[in-house]
Amino acid sequence: MSSPGTLNAPEPHRHGDVQGRKAGVVIASTRAAAGIYDDETGPVITDWLTEHGFDVFPVMVVPDGEPVGAAIRALLTQRTAVVITSGGTGLSPDDRTPDVTLPLLDREIPGIMEAVRRAGATKTPLAALSRGYAGAAGTTFIINLPGSPKGVMDGLTVLDPVIGHLCDQLEGGHGH
Repeated sequence: MSSPGTLNAPEPHRHGDVQGRKAGVVIASTRAAAGIYDDETGPVITDWLTEHGFDVFPVMVVPDGEPVGAAIRALLTQRTAVVITSGGTGLSPDDRTPDVTLPLLDREIPGIMEAVRRAGATKTPLAALSRGYAGAAGTTFIINLPGSPKGVMDGLTVLDPVIGHLCDQLEGGHGH
């Protein structure tokens, strides 16, 4: 027998529920965009987003530079909750992903990138060279992850426990 007041009780709010939210993935790679080699990070990111309940747009593989900014802007018009980029975060002359991302952000979320670099540094000192940003463009969370599958996994591991709460807050939820 159930106790009084429990029949038809509403489900409690669960932080981290992202069901029905849209997400986009942008791969910054001139060589992959030209078909010289297959992108390895897009499927990793898409699988992670899908496992977390996001509706994911097809991966956009574009050349380094301004095409990355154009792809992010296109996804922003689709009211995405999350945009994850991979690649173009290093120090090579054509690594421009952070440079085209920063002007799109209303607010940076530096603690996330600090945690991503810290997670990567436990495996390689080269993680400190990543220039990626994390931040908000309106209610959309944007993050620049490295172009390697291992670097992407480090970033996704950092996002794992916070992505739902992060989306809640950007949409105006005030739960802490």
